[in-house]
Amino acid sequence: MSKDQLAQVAQALVAPGRGILAADESSSTIAKRFAAIGVESTEAARRDYRELLFRTTPAMQKYISGVILYDETVRQKAADGTPLVSLIEKAGSIPGIKVDAGAKPLPGFPGETITEGLDGLAGRLKDYYDLGARFAKWRAVIDIADGIPTRGAILANAEALARYAALCQEANIVPIVEPEVLMDGGHALQRCYEVSEVVLRAVFTALYEQRVFLEGIVLKPNMAVAGKKSPHQASPAEVAAASVRLFKNTVPVAVPGIAFLSGGQSDFEATANLDAIARLSPPWAVTFSYGRALQAAPQKAWSGKAANVAAAQAAFAHRAQMNSLASLGQWSEPLEKAAA
Repeated sequence: MSKDQLAQVAQALVAPGRGILAADESSSTIAKRFAAIGVESTEAARRDYRELLFRTTPAMQKYISGVILYDETVRQKAADGTPLVSLIEKAGSIPGIKVDAGAKPLPGFPGETITEGLDGLAGRLKDYYDLGARFAKWRAVIDIADGIPTRGAILANAEALARYAALCQEANIVPIVEPEVLMDGGHALQRCYEVSEVVLRAVFTALYEQRVFLEGIVLKPNMAVAGKKSPHQASPAEVAAASVRLFKNTVPVAVPGIAFLSGGQSDFEATANLDAIARLSPPWAVTFSYGRALQAAPQKAWSGKAANVAAAQAAFAHRAQMNSLASLGQWSEPLEKAAA
């Protein structure tokens, strides 16, 4: 393990004004996204779509610090034979890789899941490092519903996250630690806050016990938000106040930065809430690690047609710029509309 290398990469991932593009959708997930825009999910279509994102310059150079890839994508080549990893590196971004095997039902805990993928992970990490990946992602999923989450499920997922992080660092790969409390239900913001606090405390206890080097990780959490079905949707100011309080109470200052997940928020919501958080000047670098909130607009603009590549790249560049400004606390709704 090279602590200097890990710290350097972690700092680069949360550099001011730059964030992470989550392009790590599984084959089944991207098939659903493509179906929504009338595109068949073939290997060539997936390659073409991701290639157009990675060739979006200067947006990649200015606004994207890293790109999380799926196993297929980290091995793919562009239409001209250039490895997609090389396109990312040429844009000044850092290639990363999703390494978990997804959330599966947790035996004995109805309605709860455990993320799998630890078996053989050390060997896979070595292969991914050789392919150019310098950071990785593992997502733990915590749902809120009647009677859940239970402490047992929280602890199981925290332990798995910590083991993953330790294995990554042994391979000189920066782990993105992603404990996601889902926003699918009808719970209030305060319930999200309470669950997220318990989850984050468990995660950092497990990281400490597994001797994870905190200066060499990036935290990718949910914001403190109400569930989608809640009758009261919090304002950006309310989300920001609760989120910053949450992280001040749970996240050590040794962590270089927090790269928020969008978690099902709309493009606008994810940007507005990030901006409100950044304006409170929390003690960590704050930025974005968005998938849908960066990709929904370019996917719709592209719709699988080569003639639409420029329009899709413009849509991606716009969303990347808006979130860059938000991460600096410099975004506004009038600015968003003027730049559209």
